[in-house]
Amino acid sequence: MLTEPIGVLVMAYGTPRSLAEVEPYYTHIRHGRKPTPALLDNLIERYRAIGGVSPLNDITSAQASGIEHRLNRFGPGTFKVYLGMKHASPFIADAVVQMARDGIRHAVSLVLAPHYSTMSVKTYQKEADDKAAELGIPSFVHVDSWHLEPLFIDLLADRVKTALKAFAPDAKVRVLFSAHSLPERILSLGDPYPQQLRETGDTVAKQIGLTNYSFAWQSAGRTDEKWLGPDILNVLRELHDGGEDNVVVCPAGFVSDHLEVLYDVDIECQATAQELGMHLTRTESLNADPRFLDMLSAVVLRRAEDLSGSGQ
Repeated sequence: MLTEPIGVLVMAYGTPRSLAEVEPYYTHIRHGRKPTPALLDNLIERYRAIGGVSPLNDITSAQASGIEHRLNRFGPGTFKVYLGMKHASPFIADAVVQMARDGIRHAVSLVLAPHYSTMSVKTYQKEADDKAAELGIPSFVHVDSWHLEPLFIDLLADRVKTALKAFAPDAKVRVLFSAHSLPERILSLGDPYPQQLRETGDTVAKQIGLTNYSFAWQSAGRTDEKWLGPDILNVLRELHDGGEDNVVVCPAGFVSDHLEVLYDVDIECQATAQELGMHLTRTESLNADPRFLDMLSAVVLRRAEDLSGSGQ
């Protein structure tokens, strides 16, 4: 291990801190193009429906602080954690600038998403690398994915088992593992994202002896191109038509409570389920669960060993 402090760049999607920030946030997501009034109003109403703001920023900050505390437990000052957001302040590039100002020469990046995609995790890493190349430091090694980490699987398995307790012991219950949809063109690129979600769900299912489960995609973007499916709302309707009315949604692609969980699952999916007379519940998010932070810290520590091992 290096003797100088190692930087850790924890990256997440980001979210507005108030309704007034929704428009610039949405504009940033749209690469500088302002949303139409209808699109903006729709997004604002979704935030209002979950209480006005998402808890994501607070949760992400707690996750970053928890990771730093754990990394420095046995060597105070060995690691310094920085937080960078994709679409909200502090932005990824700003975090890298601060790392350079602090003299961080070697760093590990960790995206708070378990599954790798060239259209998600890779774009975070590229932003960090591009800014670091511009500044000259730091030199990054990246954590690409952690979708099969044993403790991650344990945590999801425990949450699925807990959610299943909401149903009668003899009830037939379908477990849906979901993640954020991405444009379908990633399939032609050989992108590992869909397969990694399946590997997570299959491994959880095997661990707890689950046989009645499947996969769905949610929260697709509002664009003209085709996105990965089947969409979770369509899956619910198909399950109902097939005589299955008990569902546990496990949003395995998300680690925190935020709009795509609190609205898309808890409100939108729940409304569809109620309309159909279905009983739907979801697994509890990982958020700042101490065991989850233990796992992320171990992943970072293992990747940091490559800094010294490569002679950097």
